[in-house]
Amino acid sequence: MKDRLTDALYGFGWSTVKKLPEPVAERLGRTIADAAWKRRGKGVLRLEANLARVVPDAGPERLAELSRAGMRSYLRYWMESFRLPSWSRERIKDGVDVKDLHHLTDGLAAGKGVIVALPHLGNWDLAGAWVTTKLETPFTTVAERLKPETLYDRFVAYRESLGMEVLPHIGGSAFGTLARRLRAGGLICLVADRDLSASGVEVKFFGDTARMPAGPAMLAQHTGAVLLPVTLWYDGPVMKGRVHPPVDVPETGTRAEKTSVMTQALADAFATGIADHPEDWHMLQRLWLADLEPRPDGSAAGESS
Repeated sequence: MKDRLTDALYGFGWSTVKKLPEPVAERLGRTIADAAWKRRGKGVLRLEANLARVVPDAGPERLAELSRAGMRSYLRYWMESFRLPSWSRERIKDGVDVKDLHHLTDGLAAGKGVIVALPHLGNWDLAGAWVTTKLETPFTTVAERLKPETLYDRFVAYRESLGMEVLPHIGGSAFGTLARRLRAGGLICLVADRDLSASGVEVKFFGDTARMPAGPAMLAQHTGAVLLPVTLWYDGPVMKGRVHPPVDVPETGTRAEKTSVMTQALADAFATGIADHPEDWHMLQRLWLADLEPRPDGSAAGESS
């Protein structure tokens, strides 16, 4: 019943919200965000706890302001995402402004493939639509298999309608496909600021230990592709972004050691963008290992994403 209800709510969003006039959709998003923020549910409290690590000198009032702005940003992401399939090409092109784009275009021109790694910051779906529209560059990404299956199918169909190739995040088959796309000179984009699996790489993040995916660094080593951190943020009606300098593969060390160094470099770039725009970081789950709930076997577990 819960799965059917969840699927129905997302279906309502994609079928109805995209038909609303933009000012109405914006007001609806703010209203929902403010109601959720006032209710002080688990997601809001976790967001506030995460922001307390990002802005350690913030008092209770400042944290409350940030969490309210964070919920509004999060709902803006959803309102925009529901409406993206109905946006014109010009609306998408004008909706994003990216600094230091040359890192991306130069990497693509080199023909060795490019890996873009992003945190849950701003609207990564809008950024993807901008890449396929403004840059006229298709790319491949990975999506977690959601429950119910019909909801996952909706997400895949939605992202494919924006020009993305979407692979399921299961087993090792996705890695092989991504590597083939990179060897062909292609672009892949991965949201990469949270991985609580056993394969996650431990990094220092805002002064404490978290885990982030090994995939971006391993793909860069495996294929010779350029690895680029990207951060996003909202600035009035426009979303802005920055392409950070490439993360190089270290010349020495084992594969695991190189992966650790490169993933830490990604974490540092993510931290820069998040610290500058904490209200646009949509992290409503546990992230730092110290915050995870212990399992009966003594290991740690966090909420699913």
